[in-house]
Amino acid sequence: MKREYLLVDGYNIIHAWEDLKKIMDEQSLEDARDKLVAILSNYQGAKGIELIIVFDAHLVKGNRGSIDKIGKTYIVYTKEKETADNYIERITKDLVKDYNVKVATSDRLEQVIIMGSGAIRVSATDLRADVRFTAKKIAKKIEEIKPIKNNMLFDNLDPATAKWFEEMRQNKNM
Repeated sequence: MKREYLLVDGYNIIHAWEDLKKIMDEQSLEDARDKLVAILSNYQGAKGIELIIVFDAHLVKGNRGSIDKIGKTYIVYTKEKETADNYIERITKDLVKDYNVKVATSDRLEQVIIMGSGAIRVSATDLRADVRFTAKKIAKKIEEIKPIKNNMLFDNLDPATAKWFEEMRQNKNM
C-alpha cells in the first residue's frame, strides 16, 4: 500500500474555517497559522500520513521561500512570485508517481488541476469534517482505555489485597 500525502493550501483553509478566520480577524494571521498547524499535526499523527502545509509568500519581495519541519509536519512558505497553488501543482505532479496524494483546498480551479494530475481533492469542509471525526474517535479510544478511577495503586487492587493494605495502614496487623 502506498504512503499517503496530504497537501494543504494553508491560507485557503484558514479563510474557510470559521474558528480560524475568527482567530485571524481578532488576533493575528500568525496565530491562525499556528492553530492550523497544531490541528493538522494532531490529525496527521492520528491518520499516519505525511503532511505538507503550504502558505503563500509570493508577494514578499526578495523572498526565497522556506521549508520548515515541525515534528513530522512540513511547513512551506512559497518564494516570491510563486503562489501556494503553483507549489502544490508542482509537488503533486512529482508525488503522485509514488504516493497517494490528497490536496485540501476549496479553490475550484485548483481542485480541477490537481485531479488532472492524479491527486484526490479534499474541500476545506470535508477536511474539517474528517479532522473533527478523527478527534472524536481518538477521544473515545482514550476514554475507553482510561481507568475508571484515579490511577492510584489502591484503586486498582483486588478486594483482598486492598483490605490487607487498609488493615496495615490502620496498624491492625502490627
